[in-house]
Amino acid sequence: MTIIVMAGGLSHERDVSLRSGRRVAQALRDYGREVIESDVNADLIPLLRRTPDPVVVPMLHGGLGEDGALREVLEVLEVPFVGPTGAASRLTFDKSIAMQVVRAAGIASPRQIALPHDIFRELGAPALMEGIGAQLGYPLMVKPTRSGSALGVTKVDEPGALPAALVAAYAYGTVAVIESFIAGREVAVTVLDDGTGPVALPPVEIRPESGVYDYEARYTAGATRFVTPAELPDEALAAAGDLAVAVHKVLGLRHLSRVDMMVEPSGRPVFFEGNVAPGMTETSLAPLAIEAAGRELGEVFATLVDLAGA
Repeated sequence: MTIIVMAGGLSHERDVSLRSGRRVAQALRDYGREVIESDVNADLIPLLRRTPDPVVVPMLHGGLGEDGALREVLEVLEVPFVGPTGAASRLTFDKSIAMQVVRAAGIASPRQIALPHDIFRELGAPALMEGIGAQLGYPLMVKPTRSGSALGVTKVDEPGALPAALVAAYAYGTVAVIESFIAGREVAVTVLDDGTGPVALPPVEIRPESGVYDYEARYTAGATRFVTPAELPDEALAAAGDLAVAVHKVLGLRHLSRVDMMVEPSGRPVFFEGNVAPGMTETSLAPLAIEAAGRELGEVFATLVDLAGA
């Protein structure tokens, strides 16, 4: 098999994708595998067709990488790839749909309202803001429904700040979600299924220096402290792992995913987002979890490549 690591694309997360792709490609080479690195452009399909026995490792973040479209192209071309299917990716990437699926399965998650931009524009902010505040209360979290890396995400503490937060979210898409704020400690759990069923890797606790885990805090070295495994009671660690595996199954994911959650002071984990293409940069969470589990990045991806191509 020839491994093609696909990174780049034209989303807002292009730089992060390129960094993830380079790291995974080098880890696979260090593990003795032949790797081709490719961007997403007009040369991609000819590359796939002329490469003998290709297996793709998608390291694309944001819309093109996580909305399922490119993965469905690979499925049509009958090119195997690492990670969730196109359909599961589309479901997970859309926060307004994924949250309803997770809640319907009985998994703890925040209350949520999805608000398209045209409704916000036509109906006007004042009446909407009053109704949203009455239903969800403050503080709130406002996010684009289809984006990653905390782009366009705002914590809103009072009604006057909600319209600006929605405008910021609409910069990344036509629909925003508004969620009840969950107080606690932010934890990310990577789920790995290398052929024996999904297993939760050690949870990573996120402690940003600024207090907000935004884009800068995610990708600036030293801006956030990561604790692996999270400094939580054993019962809370186990519950976080159980929640992550349950979400992985409910959303129909495979191979590798990351589930983000808040752990309340009581120890109860609460889901807020799933990720079908976890970042693999030097400051990303999944590599920390893989290392804490006693695994190597190259070995994990080589195993997943073999599984995808079998």
